[in-house]
Amino acid sequence: MKKNYDFILKALEVISWMVFIGLCIDSGAYLFRFIFSFIKPHYFKDIILAEMQKKQSGHYIGIMSFIIALSLLKTYLFYLVIKIFLKLNLVKPFDAEIAKLIQKISYETLSIAIVSFIAHHYTKTLIQSGYDVSHLEKHWNDVPAFLMMAAIIYIIAQIFHKGIELQSENELTI
Repeated sequence: MKKNYDFILKALEVISWMVFIGLCIDSGAYLFRFIFSFIKPHYFKDIILAEMQKKQSGHYIGIMSFIIALSLLKTYLFYLVIKIFLKLNLVKPFDAEIAKLIQKISYETLSIAIVSFIAHHYTKTLIQSGYDVSHLEKHWNDVPAFLMMAAIIYIIAQIFHKGIELQSENELTI
């Protein structure tokens, strides 16, 4: 049973690293694309956003800022997950530092949901104004999932805080 548990934890750690590296590349690509679109706009492949950049650069900057911000927030979220794997001690799992990391993850997940919600409504406003940016909804269509995940992770953080209290009481009584 222990070998299976260790294998699952190692597999999850490797997957977390892979997702983190992928998100780092993704964030860097969005940032590079955003900066490069001002230097050489004719290389821009997204015609709708290229037109928006020419006519309404403020909206273009707004849309790209949301995309970049969400990408960076998700990257940071997985950075925190990796930090948990690096600090995890299965002998004494209820550690104050891990509890803080879990709480940070819940706040980070909530911030992703909030930014996604704002970006979704900003996109709806642009669509009502005549811009065809509906294809960008894929970047922020998961607001309910992130809200639910934030709530669940926050509950887990509170359980961890209670576990720390019980663990410290147990050490004092022995």
